[in-house]
Amino acid sequence: MNPPKVFVTGATGFVGRAVVARLRLAGCPVCILARQPGSAPVRDLVSRFGVEVRQGDVTAPESLPPAMTGAQAIIHLVGIISEVRRVTFERLHTEATRHVVRAAQTTGIRRLVHMSALGTRPNAASRYHQTKWAAEEIVRHSGLDWTIFRPSLIYGPEDHLVNLFATLIRRLPVVPVLGGGQTRFQPVAVERVAEAFAGALTRKEAVGQTFDLCGPERMTMRELLEQVMAAMGRRRLLVRVPAPLARLQAATLEFLFPRLLGKAPPLNRDQLIMLGEDNTGDAAKADALFGLQHRKFRDGLAAYTSIP
Repeated sequence: MNPPKVFVTGATGFVGRAVVARLRLAGCPVCILARQPGSAPVRDLVSRFGVEVRQGDVTAPESLPPAMTGAQAIIHLVGIISEVRRVTFERLHTEATRHVVRAAQTTGIRRLVHMSALGTRPNAASRYHQTKWAAEEIVRHSGLDWTIFRPSLIYGPEDHLVNLFATLIRRLPVVPVLGGGQTRFQPVAVERVAEAFAGALTRKEAVGQTFDLCGPERMTMRELLEQVMAAMGRRRLLVRVPAPLARLQAATLEFLFPRLLGKAPPLNRDQLIMLGEDNTGDAAKADALFGLQHRKFRDGLAAYTSIP
């Protein structure tokens, strides 16, 4: 059987690039959705992996059915961690997923693999998780052959998380620890996430299933920062930021960044809510089905070229 042709949303993002690379390694033809087909990230994917580019936008539902023409499967990765202007959680998580599902139904594409997030659940405290849950419900009730993945914190050479920490460690003598520092995470390498997404397309057992994607270690934010410092060969004083001060800082950034820079803030109050909740799960089901072989976080960090 020939590998399916896969339509990918969010292909130019950190996870999207890794997923496209894995799909092409598996021999899958790939077409990507792009709002700006001539942009540098899109051109890079074309030159590196020979993907087809389909112009469209997940917030413009009429653009999706023509863009999906010829595909046999969809990997839906679009998501944001912070809002700016009209780019909201509701619009990019929930409404966009509804548009993708309806377009799949219209075009007759049955297979959908969807990116959610660990911690997504009914009655979640954060709007990020609320909108991710609403998107999951749309997928679950779509009538399609769906699979949902919920990763913990995803790290890799081009991630936002570890590289942000590395920047703070490089520039500051004292590094702030938000969320009390005791919240637990299970960082997972982007390569393993991409492997799971690609693997789901060829395994019938993945249909109708929701999988946690987690690394092998549970660590606090403080322990995570300590491992990043160790990988960089640097030592810094870690100082816990009181919750009221952190909320004030986040609110200030939320106000200033969109107005002055037209950008999403590097920290928002919704993220603070999530930083106060454990972000751990049970990776056994995904690891067994997709044969995921994890390495320790510190060993994964050793592969970074941008940290020092």
